[in-house]
Amino acid sequence: MTTPAPPRSAGPSTSTADTDRADGTPGADPTTSAEGTTGGPLQGLRVVEVGQLLAGPFCGQLLGDLGADVVKIEDPSRGDPLRMWGRQRPKDQSLWWSIVGRNKRSVTLNLREPEGQDLARALIAEADILVENFRPGTMERWGLGYEALRELNPGLVMVRVSGFGQDGPYAARPGYGAIGEAMGGLRYVVGDPSTPPSRMGISIGDTLAAMFATIGALAALRERDVSGRGQIVDSAIYEAVLGVMESLIPEWQLTGYQRERTGAVLPNIAPSNIYPTRDGTWMLIAANQDTVFGRLAAAIGQPELATDERYATHVARGDRQVELDNLIAEFTVTQGVEELEALLIEHAVPHGKIFRPVEMLADPHFQARETITTVPHPVLGDVQMQNVFPRLSRTTGTVRWPGPELGAHTAEVLAEVGVDETRLAQLRERGLA
Repeated sequence: MTTPAPPRSAGPSTSTADTDRADGTPGADPTTSAEGTTGGPLQGLRVVEVGQLLAGPFCGQLLGDLGADVVKIEDPSRGDPLRMWGRQRPKDQSLWWSIVGRNKRSVTLNLREPEGQDLARALIAEADILVENFRPGTMERWGLGYEALRELNPGLVMVRVSGFGQDGPYAARPGYGAIGEAMGGLRYVVGDPSTPPSRMGISIGDTLAAMFATIGALAALRERDVSGRGQIVDSAIYEAVLGVMESLIPEWQLTGYQRERTGAVLPNIAPSNIYPTRDGTWMLIAANQDTVFGRLAAAIGQPELATDERYATHVARGDRQVELDNLIAEFTVTQGVEELEALLIEHAVPHGKIFRPVEMLADPHFQARETITTVPHPVLGDVQMQNVFPRLSRTTGTVRWPGPELGAHTAEVLAEVGVDETRLAQLRERGLA
């Protein structure tokens, strides 16, 4: 068994230097593309992504952010539907796609046709990871199931993201992030108790499943270093949601307690809430620990509250949560937000303003850490977006380019598996690429 060779130094154009994968077979492993070098801790890994919309592609984004060479296969006629998503589309460009498609090379192939499937197999044969998020059985119908692919590439890690997982009575059902959020328990506890179950303002079910899928992929690669063999990573959206639901299950099983919607607070965790300010904004204050509450009591000019038996302990504060929140709000509403923040900083009380993009872009901490990065876009000019997280001290990832135009890298990538210009023209004429 061999491990991937160190990446070649970047050159001015696409590199097709060969490296060995962990199963010992050679694979093309470009360290540069037309957009620039890959970089990052996953440099040298080849990922083929055949998913669409969010759960699979977000997994691909995370791997690409960390330096993997992500080859995204899309349908030639329309591409990933995410290219059309988003409330704002300046110059007919999806801002959502500019993020989820970043650091990827777009290749168009018709996977419903045998020749398109053959070309996909040629790319997957040289890949470390395959990411897909179709309904279970789809890849098998296309001749791209794991059993067939591992004959070509025994070291392949196949990441499969779906609504309900690859087996079980619900596996064949269509599953979206919203369904997983409902089934995994999140929707029931989100919102105000006076309203029906609510949703988060983002596609949290899809992104959680993608994050678990990414963890699974990296774990499978680590195991491959030992065994030389790939495996399937099965990430179900509803299970990913359940995975972050804390003690929801044993609370019911052992005590019969059912968590309910509680709005801006967690029951019995006090004080920890958003509080009004004089200028109409809000400040989040989290001072539920005994020592921290003492500092908050001093900050609001009532240090005696820290020793008052009604508020002196975690349990007592929880029992009087509404009463205590009202007491704190009576003080905060007399303060401007900047004045209040200075006071909380002085007394080392954990707090945070409620940020929107306008506050994020102006905030000195965001700026100092480059939490938001600026990426050149061929149509929109400079686009600001979230940077790569987490950060690594030596080999952190980068945003090398935004989501590319459909098929922008088809010729480049297919050339790596022997498709010349003449054949590519024929494929395009027949709607296969």
